[in-house]
Amino acid sequence: MAASCSQVLRGSSEGGVENEESSDNKDISQENIRNVSDNINGSEKPYCGEETEANGDGSKVLAKALKVARRLESREDPVIQDPSDVGGALLDMFSAIIESRVPIRSQQIGEPEFSHEQKMSMLLDLYKSKPLIFLERFRKVLKEENLQCFSQLSGDYTADFYFKEIRKASLKKVNHTRVRNKRYAALQQLISAGEYFSDEEMRQRDPLMYEHYVGQYQSEEEIMSQNRRDLCQASSLSDVLLNSCQEQIIQRKLEVQRELEENCEEEEEDSEEEEEEEEKEKEEGSDLQADEVVDSEERALMREEFLSRMYQSFLDGKDKNFDYSEVDDNPDFDNLDIVTQDEEERYFDDDDEEMEEMDAEEDQREEAHSMDSSV
Repeated sequence: MAASCSQVLRGSSEGGVENEESSDNKDISQENIRNVSDNINGSEKPYCGEETEANGDGSKVLAKALKVARRLESREDPVIQDPSDVGGALLDMFSAIIESRVPIRSQQIGEPEFSHEQKMSMLLDLYKSKPLIFLERFRKVLKEENLQCFSQLSGDYTADFYFKEIRKASLKKVNHTRVRNKRYAALQQLISAGEYFSDEEMRQRDPLMYEHYVGQYQSEEEIMSQNRRDLCQASSLSDVLLNSCQEQIIQRKLEVQRELEENCEEEEEDSEEEEEEEEKEKEEGSDLQADEVVDSEERALMREEFLSRMYQSFLDGKDKNFDYSEVDDNPDFDNLDIVTQDEEERYFDDDDEEMEEMDAEEDQREEAHSMDSSV
């Protein structure tokens, strides 16, 4: 629409402010939306004779943009017609994007970061002018409920592909949350039962980790006491032989783990400095072990760290001999009361942060590519 601002206002009211028709014939709806954006950024510019005060509220930004679009009968009027619905749906979507690590627009090194109001304005402008590019750029952040804001693109091959991708990602997150909650419930049961997370069982599953956090700090007396308990628990000669065979298996596994660890350390050595630091740490560790200067408090902390790592290994599905299908596909674990949410989150914080970092790196690569293609 190429009508001037004064012409449009004369059609809706008796008194209007006359302005000359723009020489470059720009779309007035876009021009006025930019005026709203300028007002938000703190510069009070007149808009068709009406002064618009700067406001940082995202919902007011959307309301002003909608008012402009409706007054000018813009072809790019948002799909959802109720202003309150538009404000809520779009504001939630824009806020989620801003809170994520996905860049809104590329910036030069040293350039000050965009303010919240600027980001909100840029998202609104891109959504209204190029909704398909908006969908492509931020699809990793969008949720299935955000797709209602793109119903005007339904039927477009590319948009439908992104819709399917977003729905699939949302379902994956839901399933991931459901599975990890089930495993946490199973973890609580196994801890209460005691056998699966006993020292003997954990040492069999990961002898190197046990040796690192627990075994190397045991005294000779403690080791002998444990051996005597094992002999007392053996009810027959076959049990004694079985325990002996099991111990040999553990020792062989420990040797293999140590060899693998040494090979990995050798590959990671990039300089003589690192080798010297490693030798120094080994010497300090040897001195520590020889002098037996590990107090009971430190040993307790090491054991706590060991248990935490073994619990996390179970939750991550890394216990090779455990049949996770008995937990993941078991509906009984859906209805269990899982202690407290804070306790559960303690075990999943690291997992979530790692997933977020991986998603953020992928988003940044795709963002750079999409920005280049949209220029």
